[in-house]
Amino acid sequence: MTQRRPVVDALLEFQRRRPISFHVPGHKNGLLSGLPKELKAALAYDMTELEGLDDLHAPNAAIKEAEDLLAGAYGSKKSYFLVNGSTAGNLAMIHAVCGEGDSVIVQRNSHKSIFHALELAHVKPVYVAPEWDEASKSAAAVALSSIVAAMDEYPEAKAVVLTYPSYYGVASSELEAIIEFCHERRIPVLVDEAHGAHLAAGEPFPVSALAYGADVVVQSAHKTLPAMTMGSYLHIAGELVEERMIGKYLRIFQSSSPSYPIMASLDDARAYIQNYSVHDKRDFLEKRLYFISSIRRIPALEVVETDDPLKLLLRVENRGGFQLKAALEQTGVYVELADLFQVLLILPLSKPWHAYPYAEIRSRIKEAVHSVRLLEKRVPEFRPGYPKPVTVPELSFEEVDLSVQEWVPYTRAIGRISSAMVTPYPPGIPLVTAGEKWTVEKVEELSDYLGAGAEIQGEHRLSEKLVSVIPW
Repeated sequence: MTQRRPVVDALLEFQRRRPISFHVPGHKNGLLSGLPKELKAALAYDMTELEGLDDLHAPNAAIKEAEDLLAGAYGSKKSYFLVNGSTAGNLAMIHAVCGEGDSVIVQRNSHKSIFHALELAHVKPVYVAPEWDEASKSAAAVALSSIVAAMDEYPEAKAVVLTYPSYYGVASSELEAIIEFCHERRIPVLVDEAHGAHLAAGEPFPVSALAYGADVVVQSAHKTLPAMTMGSYLHIAGELVEERMIGKYLRIFQSSSPSYPIMASLDDARAYIQNYSVHDKRDFLEKRLYFISSIRRIPALEVVETDDPLKLLLRVENRGGFQLKAALEQTGVYVELADLFQVLLILPLSKPWHAYPYAEIRSRIKEAVHSVRLLEKRVPEFRPGYPKPVTVPELSFEEVDLSVQEWVPYTRAIGRISSAMVTPYPPGIPLVTAGEKWTVEKVEELSDYLGAGAEIQGEHRLSEKLVSVIPW
């Protein structure tokens, strides 16, 4: 364990020199900024690659030391700071391993950034359907049997891309076996572990994919650790992925003007989790238990725990998740996401001196639940959206790009090939990707999302009830 934070220390030391700026950025250490003083104060540390501050793309001083400490904290062969979010890491790991025309086995409930990476790399995705987790009412992990079936059908696959744990905190009981199976065939396993930067804290949190032997793991430090938004980590383990290629594509996909406040927050987040003690964890778990016990006494509120103690699901009897989300926001409580059934809370990975107002929060949740129960009943009937364990798109990304679009009412899109990705956000898992067919289940699910008022991203005109398809 170490309390040292090299990037933080370098920025503090630089500021002690009282520097005068004749360099970028143009706000000149905040002097020219018109931001409110609370925001303006941070600009004194919004630096560029100056003497003493190192360079993310060629680190040899503070940033290199910080990344070495990161690798030590997570037990990786090599680790990197990401300032463009886990998106940059997902793009880099797929490009580092896969070439144009390669087949890649991909967990179908991956984040949209994975699908963007596949499209940019011009690969041939082989989608593996996840298992449905009834407890969390969400698509969770893929089964080993499905990976085996995909590999048997597409033995030429160059990589397996997985998501672990799920957005809802559901872990796979077969991840280690999947990784071992892939390694027997010399196939690298790339894991989007966006919601797992805190797993280094150990039990009772799920085991990280790094500990199971995954070859590349990308983590969103900003999601569960005290890092700034867009701050993420990429870790390399094993010998199946070239460090040189990862570095190359990170230089391509990351900004040439990386944010020093984000890097400082990544340095701080690493120190935070590396020094997260047994005492800290015990205190967090006690506060968590108190909070859960208190809100379970609220009438009509169902509280669901998943594999990750940092995640909590709340449901109100015979009401939808978007209804509950809106009611909570009226009380000043903002959740991570809502879906058709529930809302998701990400709890703070606190230490004993952090005062989180759990008693006040319980009061607000009780108020929200009371107001939701006055609304009309709205709970859709669930329809699984993945009827086959292994599928491939009807058209490649290139074939979609070369085709013309036709706009049709989404209710008439059944059996048609989508020309664009349509994604409820959050969680950012595409309902349909470019080249896939609209099925009855997908159209009905889209209708449910629209009826609930969900935010839908992608190339669509759903305000007019239209989606784009290939005119075949």
